[in-house]
Amino acid sequence: MTDDDVTLATAAKDAIHRDGKVTLYRYRPADAPSPSGTPLLVVYSLANRYTMLDLQDDRSLIRGLLGAGVDVYLVDWGYPTPQDRWLDFDDYVNGYLQDCVDVIRRDTGSPTVDILGVCMGGLLSLCYAALHPADVNALVLMGTAVDYHADEPRLNRWSRAVDVDGMVDALGNVPGELLSLAFFLRSPFRANLGKYVNLPDVFRTRDRARNFLRMEQWTYDSPDQPGEAYRQWVRDCCQDNRLVKGELYVGDRRVDLAAITMPVLNIYAEKDDLVSPASSLALERHIGSDDYQVLSYPVGHIGLYVSGKVQADLPRRIAGWLRERAL
Repeated sequence: MTDDDVTLATAAKDAIHRDGKVTLYRYRPADAPSPSGTPLLVVYSLANRYTMLDLQDDRSLIRGLLGAGVDVYLVDWGYPTPQDRWLDFDDYVNGYLQDCVDVIRRDTGSPTVDILGVCMGGLLSLCYAALHPADVNALVLMGTAVDYHADEPRLNRWSRAVDVDGMVDALGNVPGELLSLAFFLRSPFRANLGKYVNLPDVFRTRDRARNFLRMEQWTYDSPDQPGEAYRQWVRDCCQDNRLVKGELYVGDRRVDLAAITMPVLNIYAEKDDLVSPASSLALERHIGSDDYQVLSYPVGHIGLYVSGKVQADLPRRIAGWLRERAL
């Protein structure tokens, strides 16, 4: 088995904009109808890598969207270094995301974009849509926490006890390995021992071995977190729940979820132990949209992105929903 057998994120794309560590990609349509409708910007989480969305040919949200004729762009946050320690939500939302939207609009001539926010990328997307509603035609969220105190998963409860100011002041950027350890510890036997106990069966076939190694490669590819952005996420969202209280500030502007009046599709995993369904479903009570729909699947957090059954259905559902709301 070679390194090429476990390569992630192989869908063809072109870098059309760079700013520091951040890159904006436009995917090339392959064996599909010419892209139509409003361009879609995919905003992934800061905590892991977007490669989860293009894990392999037959389990790829990106390829599924391209195959359905969606014009797909994606922002890659890259790997922050100590010089990025002071980046906060204002930099990501009103800086990088705004620049990416402006580039897409110039590139396509479209006055607005659709946005697909994934996990923590959904939080950034909510902030952007609330602060810049005229730029967003439709908003899709996947596995996104909104009410951080609703039916709290284990990681959210742990975050209440974290001295985030002490952590960031001491470390600067928060090591990606530290976040990975926290993710593993939320279910140590299943997330660690369980998968390795089954290794003899996994490596009986080349395909199963490749699938396992791709997931391992993604799991341990954890960028460091810019200190100020991490501080704001833990303090303002996880600890103080300011997003749903209407008290979250990005720069000097308050995030008012009622300003989100564009169509919203909220996708969640019914067995999610990282972002509880109750946390995601709270969105409906706070936004101002009259066009709000929910889509769920009976999987866990990661299953929402890698389940073969989900990926056979989800891209088509997203594309159809967006097509009905295209400009």
